[in-house]
Amino acid sequence: MYNISELIPIEVHGHESIFDDCSAIIVGKQASITGEVLFGHNEDDYGNNVMVQHLVPRATHEAGEQLTFEPECAKIPQAAETWAYLWSETRAGWKASFSDTFINEWGVAIASDSCSNSREDRPELTNGGIGYALGHVIAQRARTAREGVEIAATLVDHYGYTASGRAYQIVDKTEGWVFQVVHGKHYVAKRVPDDEVMFMPNWYTIHEVDLSDKANYVVSDDIITYAISRGWYTPQRPGDYSDFSFAVAYQDPGRKQDGNIVRHKNALRLILKTEPDNLRPFSVKPPEKLGVEDVKQILRTHYEGTEDDISTEYSLNPHRTGKRTICTSTTLESFVIQFREQPEFTCIWRTLLNPCTSPYVPWYLGITKIPAGYGWILPQVALGNHFDVPNADLSYRPGRAWWAFQNVQDLADASYAKVIPEIAQKRDDLEKQWADSQAQFEQSVHEAFKQDPLKTRAMLTNYTNAQAGLAWRTWRALFDELMEP
Repeated sequence: MYNISELIPIEVHGHESIFDDCSAIIVGKQASITGEVLFGHNEDDYGNNVMVQHLVPRATHEAGEQLTFEPECAKIPQAAETWAYLWSETRAGWKASFSDTFINEWGVAIASDSCSNSREDRPELTNGGIGYALGHVIAQRARTAREGVEIAATLVDHYGYTASGRAYQIVDKTEGWVFQVVHGKHYVAKRVPDDEVMFMPNWYTIHEVDLSDKANYVVSDDIITYAISRGWYTPQRPGDYSDFSFAVAYQDPGRKQDGNIVRHKNALRLILKTEPDNLRPFSVKPPEKLGVEDVKQILRTHYEGTEDDISTEYSLNPHRTGKRTICTSTTLESFVIQFREQPEFTCIWRTLLNPCTSPYVPWYLGITKIPAGYGWILPQVALGNHFDVPNADLSYRPGRAWWAFQNVQDLADASYAKVIPEIAQKRDDLEKQWADSQAQFEQSVHEAFKQDPLKTRAMLTNYTNAQAGLAWRTWRALFDELMEP
């Protein structure tokens, strides 16, 4: 653990709930084709939003400096040194405290999913608690996923957490952790087994809690005794807590779970290649190893070929049938992180908006600037007005890449069956081109790294900029093509 002084109205579509936001998958390194962890995530949010990419540099800080995020939340003492990180920001016309994703220079990635509502109605908060700060602080200070979990635990122990319920994925090349937190000062973190795959929608998925297993769990001290005191859990045998389930004890039993059930079931179908017999596991052992393409398939699925696909071969927009899909109308960003031993070579395959209507573009962690058109504001300015976003940032701007992908998605929303074949063909052609050339490009980068690491970073930057630009130009042209009578 860390000393705290060192750390120191939304639109609803169909039958979806405002809490049905985001999906995540972690593939353990022994279950991964690459031999390193894979991490995928769909960021889903309602309302008026755009995604902006930032590169926050490594920095040193003066003694006494404090971090301020939401004005009602605690001020956090800043560390003497903070790491560089890529920050994918949800700029929104609403209070986006929990929607951003991060990966820092050490290859520690952070994303989160709502798990509301929890049962907690008496949260303990100190100085207003923390919310938005958590992801940024982990990105700024963690060298490993385990260290990120310990930082999160220390912060929540001290300040308390402001949201009803949430799960953070904290992942590096070696380990994937899930930190599930309740309003106030209660949490459980569990490591994904190396030979298993975790998928989660928007509910708690950690069940058994082994308080003696410090290698695989990080837990608030009274997680079980507090649940007993609130009447949420009664041991079958007094003093024997082997039947305790964090998810059952802390999840609001009155919360409808239809959207979570259907997502979890269909992700497990793709992972297990059979019908799952448990619809709420923490993780499962797959019959075959998974690769980047398998994770993409899960994040793109509308349950095609199953009884849960009620779009009737896309005669209805599959995002708007009233049945919650993993790729959905509110997906703002999707990514699959292909971790590497050398962090700079980690590849973030990223879409803007729906992964079914946008390509996964390769972004390398070692870049020194954001590709043109994907970021238009300095990180310090973005932090300063994140909760008071100017209307101009949310307005149509053809000089920003976001709107090319938004335009194509809007056409798909209006006439999915008509336009998706051409969109998918363009998408798949680009992704095949990148996949086919990846090994050769990375070999040249590795050779250059032996001689000149700075030259390597320039190569990664130029390559990422070129591919992001290619995707943007292709999607602008695709929109024009689709608009032709």
